[in-house]
Amino acid sequence: MEWRSYIEFEGRRIGQGESPFVVAELSGNHNGNFERAIELADAAIDAGADAIKLQTYTPDTMTIKCDAKPFQIQKGPWAGRNLYELYEWAHTPWDWHAPIFEHVKKRGCCCFSTPFDKTSLELLEGLECPIYKIASFEIVDLELIKAVAATGKPMVISTGMSSHDEISDALESAYAGGCRSLVLLHCVSGYPTPVEEINVQSMARLGEEFNVPVGLSDHTLGTLVPTIATSMGACFIEKHVTLNRADGGPDAGFSLEPDEFSEMAAAARTAWRVLGSADMQLRPVCEDETRPFRRSLFFVQSVKAGETITSEMVRSIRPGDGLAPKHLKQILGDKAVKDIPRGTPVDWELVEGSGVV
Repeated sequence: MEWRSYIEFEGRRIGQGESPFVVAELSGNHNGNFERAIELADAAIDAGADAIKLQTYTPDTMTIKCDAKPFQIQKGPWAGRNLYELYEWAHTPWDWHAPIFEHVKKRGCCCFSTPFDKTSLELLEGLECPIYKIASFEIVDLELIKAVAATGKPMVISTGMSSHDEISDALESAYAGGCRSLVLLHCVSGYPTPVEEINVQSMARLGEEFNVPVGLSDHTLGTLVPTIATSMGACFIEKHVTLNRADGGPDAGFSLEPDEFSEMAAAARTAWRVLGSADMQLRPVCEDETRPFRRSLFFVQSVKAGETITSEMVRSIRPGDGLAPKHLKQILGDKAVKDIPRGTPVDWELVEGSGVV
């Protein structure tokens, strides 16, 4: 399989060498209130989000209404509910999608979503969703992955809980469906994820093994991990956002508030700028500001035309306007071609003799 080294949509390229694409996941933190959803999207955009992401499902497309033991959530932030109750609480109503997409677009920001079945994909296609994410728990739904790939849109696949073989199967399904532009997200499906379990080095390995751009879907508390991931090559950062954790909500406990999201986005972009490139060229700031402090050869005595240059006449001193100190032995014994005042930087045009090259 040959994948592109980047994904591109709505005029934005995402991949190695590009500034990280920072996504605010709204999830269910609207708490069932449309106005809060709009307010949350606005707050995330103001905080520096490149995109707003939704999740598109209903409780009936995710599970069945059943209290049997397999449907009961025993651990984690949603313990005590059954699956149907969780998705009924956390879903974003389908009739909200169009106005949210429209509002975000008017703000000059990208809006996209995670489809969880073919009916949600049909809804999103009708909204001209520009990119699709496959959630960690859906990475084993190969028919869904093929259907998403068949849209021709770029894909992002999260890898929480996935084995190497499951990731490979998902990529093969995406490729078979026609996808050629894809980002893999390192993810640990813990809510929240302890920092000692995030294992960011796995992200780089994903890129090396599957030859695709990589990023991070982060559920740790705080803002540090996305910054570290960016410094290790993440081109895509996804983080849940809420207006106020104290308000509660399905994902509030592991979500960032707007000021925290702003801090995270700024830090990730700074980390990317810090990386720079691997070349050894002199940077403009060095050339412009530090030249006075660099050593070079200067005439420290006045010299008459025709006089022989001696070591008493020339020294390696600051500033850096003269020849490099390595040329000192070449000019010693040469003659001055004209009168040279004290404090003149040494230049080949000022001397003549065997040392001139």
